Amino acid sequence: MNNHPVKKIFVYGSLRKGFHSPVYEYISRFFTYEGDARVRGRLYDMGAFPAGIPDTADAFIIGELYRVTNENEFSWAMGQLDDYEGVTVEVGEVPLYRREVTEVMISGETTAAWIYWYNADVSGKRVIESGDMLEYLKQHK
Repeated sequence: MNNHPVKKIFVYGSLRKGFHSPVYEYISRFFTYEGDARVRGRLYDMGAFPAGIPDTADAFIIGELYRVTNENEFSWAMGQLDDYEGVTVEVGEVPLYRREVTEVMISGETTAAWIYWYNADVSGKRVIESGDMLEYLKQHK
């Protein structure tokens, strides 16, 4: 997975710059911000974090697109993010998220980028209709 030619990542939760999270400091060291972007999908409020689920309908998740600054560090940098997102787990555990390549829309164009899709059930969880976790948090403080 880490040898894949795609060297970009789309983020929609705590990895976004607007969250002012310590993990954003990490991402800003290894990735360069390309701009605000969106992907087809639905965003859910899981309480402490958002859950993005792919969807082919006209529903979008709002986030940011980044590209790795130094391609030689891509595998290591993504490995760290995989740990943070719960992709890397112990034997017998189910990963909280799965990392996949998806189509990202940015500035009227599309590009491929990695995304962390939620890997569990969202039944009964509130849909974030705007698809924008930052906007949602401002409205629900």
